[in-house]
This record gives sequence, structure tokens and C-alpha cells, in this order.
Amino acid sequence: MTTAPLRKDAARNWHRIVEIGRRFADEGTPIQLNDVARAAEVGVATVYRHFPTPEALLETVATPGLEALVAHAERALAEDDPWVALRDFLLASVDAQATDPALPPVFAAPVNALPSTIGSKRQLIDMFGQLLDRAHDAGVADPEVTKADMLPLMCGVMFAAGVHQDADGPGRAATARRYLTVLLEGLRKASA
Repeated sequence: MTTAPLRKDAARNWHRIVEIGRRFADEGTPIQLNDVARAAEVGVATVYRHFPTPEALLETVATPGLEALVAHAERALAEDDPWVALRDFLLASVDAQATDPALPPVFAAPVNALPSTIGSKRQLIDMFGQLLDRAHDAGVADPEVTKADMLPLMCGVMFAAGVHQDADGPGRAATARRYLTVLLEGLRKASA
């Protein structure tokens, strides 16, 4: 099934709604569709026609960040050094989550509104698993640390960076990188 392209006015409204959704996410304001409609200067029905739930709008706002992480994971899988590939992907992941306020709630959501979000998250988890497996196979990562261990540990890194005193902007990203470095030092297997 193909979707017909939006009329110019509908496309303009869609972009305006996403722009307001991005602004709300960047400000840390919970997305309420009635508030978005008011700020976008469109009718509430127009917002609901494009985005039936606040989660659908938030996931749309987060889509470029998710796509960028998928692209980074693809590049990491092409990297020859398994440790560098894993490390760089995880650093990119914490950077993205620390700088794009739309990503953490989308990653934390147990259920997603958009099939594309579900697909991107599954793809990222699969590629992360491949990167970790490569590091295990190369003997550079502790084989007892599994993907199931790493996912909550990464959530812990982001949570800790968020409660740190420099939890805004560049300070949060730097803190997340520092905490991830500590985690990676624990994961890295010393060469024999």
C-alpha cells in the first residue's frame, strides 16, 4: 500500500507540527497535542489527523536521531577493529541521547506508536549485539558481559549523566562519555 503525497497545505502543517514538537522536546516540555496545536496555530483535529498520540509525534521528532544511530552502527560494523567499532558506536549512542532530548523517552518506552520506531530500535539492538559479539569473538570484551547486561548498564550511564550537576547540554554529554568510559574499561578484556 502506498501513501499519497500530502497536499502542500497539509505538508506545511505536518512540518510545522513536527517543528513545534521538536521545540517542546528540546525545552523538556511534555508533548500535549492540544498545546502543540495552539503553538503551531493549527486546529486540534489537524494535529490528531497527523499524529494520533503524543508518542507518535515524539517518535517522529526522534526519527532523524534514530536514523543517524542506525547509520553509525552500519559504519561501525564495517570497522576492522572490533573494540574500536563497539566503543565508537556506544560513544555515539550516549552523545545522541545526551544531546537529543527526544531520544531517551523513545528508547525507554516499552511500547512504540510507529512501526518505523519499532524497526529502528530492533535494528539498533541487533547491530549492537553483532558489535558486542565481534568484540567477544576477538577476545577484547569480557565474554561474561552479555547484550542483556549492557542494555540496562547503558540506561544507567544515561540516568547517572542526567542527575549529575552538569546535566544540561554539553555538560551532560561530557559526563555521559566519562561514565561510559568507566563502563568500557570494565568491559574491556586485558590482552593476555
